[in-house]
Amino acid sequence: MRGGGNMQGMMKQMQKMQKQMAEAQEELGTLKFEGTAGGGMVKVTVSGHKEVLDIALDPAVVDPEDVEMLQDTLIVATNEAFKKADEHANSTMGKFTKGLNIPGMF
Repeated sequence: MRGGGNMQGMMKQMQKMQKQMAEAQEELGTLKFEGTAGGGMVKVTVSGHKEVLDIALDPAVVDPEDVEMLQDTLIVATNEAFKKADEHANSTMGKFTKGLNIPGMF
């Protein structure tokens, strides 16, 4: 059977890559990314798995007369943190698929 060895080698390579991807995905969950807004008065920390871990508010940003501003700064800080997490995940996970040309897979 011609090419049988190549297929077996490719399958081993795929299994190794899957293991490395799983490890990288697990490591992402341990990383923290911070987004800020309002000149640093609002800080949101998220994990690489996009879970909000912490929200820190400067007491000066808590104005009962302007709750909408606080809500907006929370959204901005959270989205910034998620963007940083996404960028890191894309650069980390992208190395596994870069140059990979398997017909029908992507």
